[in-house]
Amino acid sequence: MTHSTSLLCDRDHSLLLMVDLQEKLLAAMGADDRVQVLGTARRLLRAAIELEVPMLATEQYPKGLGATVPELKALLPATTRPFDKTCFSSCGADGLPQALPADRPQVVLFGIEAHVCILQTALDLQARGRQVFVVEDGTCSRHPGHKANALARLRQAGVIVTNSESVLFEWLRDARHEAFKAVSALLKP
Repeated sequence: MTHSTSLLCDRDHSLLLMVDLQEKLLAAMGADDRVQVLGTARRLLRAAIELEVPMLATEQYPKGLGATVPELKALLPATTRPFDKTCFSSCGADGLPQALPADRPQVVLFGIEAHVCILQTALDLQARGRQVFVVEDGTCSRHPGHKANALARLRQAGVIVTNSESVLFEWLRDARHEAFKAVSALLKP
């Protein structure tokens, strides 16, 4: 497995991948989970914009499950079109594996559901030599036990399970970073 020289997220080597944050899928999640995942998604996307971290997104069967939530889709660069998929792993989406830049070996992953699409995507990316960071507060499942099981499996497999605040401060690395104020402001309620 290819890893960067560090177990920390590095903004110059990271890619942000948002998985299936769609209207109908989110509606099936618990209210508290929805609020948390949407808040985390907004924070990660805004920080990625500020720090120029490339972003990709997927949609699971959008014809039946709807498009990406509008407020999140609006944060994606105009050139970022979500990859449609029917496979549970995002690596099965036509064109997505080819869209992963070789100079971005770290993939920061968030979305739903933890025990299906996030789990399968993370393990597939890792098998393809990527260093995968799953953002714990950026994912959920309809049943909390399924999320807990997925995160335990991912840890056992060597995937790094992290949280959004850790990702942001690892991307910054130093309070003297020119984007420190803008990015740290994203953490305020």
